[in-house]
Amino acid sequence: MSSPASPARVWAIVPAAGRGARFGATAGTPKQYVAFAGRSVLEWSLRALLAEPRIAGLVVAIAAGDERWPALAAALDDPRLDAAIGGAERQDSVESGLAHLAGRAAPQDWVLVHDAARPCLSRADLAALIDVLGDQPPGALLAAPVVDTVKRERDGVVADTVDRTALWRALTPQVFRYAELAAALADARASGVLVTDEAQAMERLGVRARLVKGSPLNVKITRVEDLELATGIMKAMGVASMRIGQGFDVHTFGDGDHVVLGGVRIPYTRGVVAHSDGDVVIHALCDAVLGALGQGDIGQHFPDTDPRYRGADSRVFLREVAARMRAAGMTLVNADVTVLAEAPRIARHRAAMAANLGADLGVCADVINIKATTTERMGFVGRGEGLAASAAVLLDAAPAGAA
Repeated sequence: MSSPASPARVWAIVPAAGRGARFGATAGTPKQYVAFAGRSVLEWSLRALLAEPRIAGLVVAIAAGDERWPALAAALDDPRLDAAIGGAERQDSVESGLAHLAGRAAPQDWVLVHDAARPCLSRADLAALIDVLGDQPPGALLAAPVVDTVKRERDGVVADTVDRTALWRALTPQVFRYAELAAALADARASGVLVTDEAQAMERLGVRARLVKGSPLNVKITRVEDLELATGIMKAMGVASMRIGQGFDVHTFGDGDHVVLGGVRIPYTRGVVAHSDGDVVIHALCDAVLGALGQGDIGQHFPDTDPRYRGADSRVFLREVAARMRAAGMTLVNADVTVLAEAPRIARHRAAMAANLGADLGVCADVINIKATTTERMGFVGRGEGLAASAAVLLDAAPAGAA
């Protein structure tokens, strides 16, 4: 008596060997690594798949020499995640992913293919697609009915209106049996046909996939406007784009005739003991921004053991932190900074400090609030042994393509 066949598993392939984007400050960056709402397009796309427990394994087909992938894979930290070297076209990358699954995926297993540039896939749509596989269809894909009137063009003018009654927009994921998808893609390649999606390859062999109605908000990122749309979609889906961070720094007084606060040199009878210029305002602000980004603290990025930073202007640190913030697709909404000191008084320096911080962070000085307080002569600050600063920041998704 033969044993029953093992139940089919679901695997995923994500072609992510895309070319560089061509818009705004992201020009030259592979579009799957363009950041919005605090994460890259690819990370958002992968998180949707990794949140589905029925996916047994996921292969990302990356470009050769992709230096960004290791850090992203480490951040996602999912044992199901793997990578293969993709190709110039989507078809090449999917075939590479299939080859990488050889020996793990059985012929009857399902392979789900999802665009790396579709970050707004909802869990509900993904679950609905996988649910239909229990009915054993020949394959399935998410799709959205065409709702706009469609015109056919000829020589730059309208030739006729196309009946949209039975028209659907193909989305991803698309899912087919492992062996059948591999055979369909191999046949297309042998025939010299470059297919634009997996359903087209299967159609050539007479396979008619089931259409599963998906959200039209499952957009593909191709233009800067798509990033703006995706940011709004993420917010509507309840995905938090805002980040809060807080920071604190303290320095003891030492020899000197001034202190530096917020990039402003303030005359005083003492200096501070520090490796750099000891600007507690900027140090606290850097820590707050880095904390909101989830990127450690100022000591990790600018260690006081590094001679390059001896006596350094702390505004250099803030500009580097601001660059990291922009690279993460975020911008500063507002910052609130408190200086804790008995002296020196900072009231007349607040505007200059806010102007410096705003310039370095790429925001209007009006969104940076600076205030001061004493500790009523209590503790080291009250005894005049040093000064401190605390900072709190709110970050949000930056406008797409922002420099």
